[in-house]
Amino acid sequence: MNRRKLTLATVVLFLSAVALPATEAAAQQMQRVSYKTPAANSKYAVQHVLDVGDIPGHQVRLFELRRTFPTDAPTINGVKLKETISRGLSDYIDTNGSNINYVEYVMDNGDKFFVRQTTVSQSTGAADGKRKNIATGSGVITGGTGKFATIKGVVRTTNVFDAKAGINDGESEIEYSIGR
Repeated sequence: MNRRKLTLATVVLFLSAVALPATEAAAQQMQRVSYKTPAANSKYAVQHVLDVGDIPGHQVRLFELRRTFPTDAPTINGVKLKETISRGLSDYIDTNGSNINYVEYVMDNGDKFFVRQTTVSQSTGAADGKRKNIATGSGVITGGTGKFATIKGVVRTTNVFDAKAGINDGESEIEYSIGR
């Protein structure tokens, strides 16, 4: 009889040891949301461009890009995204090069989360002689407030842009988990 109680107690302890971490893991399961940000909803609020002077076309640019979601806003952790504000610095030669930007995601309820992103831009010529600028980036979620205080994850972006014309059309994917 004692052996049976010991075995039952061992099974219960084992199941508890397995079930508790599984509950924690389920709470932190990765979620994924993808969305588009059309140029019509994107606006450069600030741009300062400086010619470096070492070779033609080499410029550094400080910028703030604001994107709004008046319709079809993506939902993250049950809350609709209201706006993103990207603040960054690019180092381009004829729109080829890198930039680092810091993105603030502002939710409908006032909560926020933040991303540090690195982007590489390439400018290619088309058959019609026009240039096509594509920026591809990825970043790490660095923190948040409110419902996003324990958010962790990554953001991946692709944008077609013309900074001189103020055009920026993008697609983003956020892969995240919310801890306890």
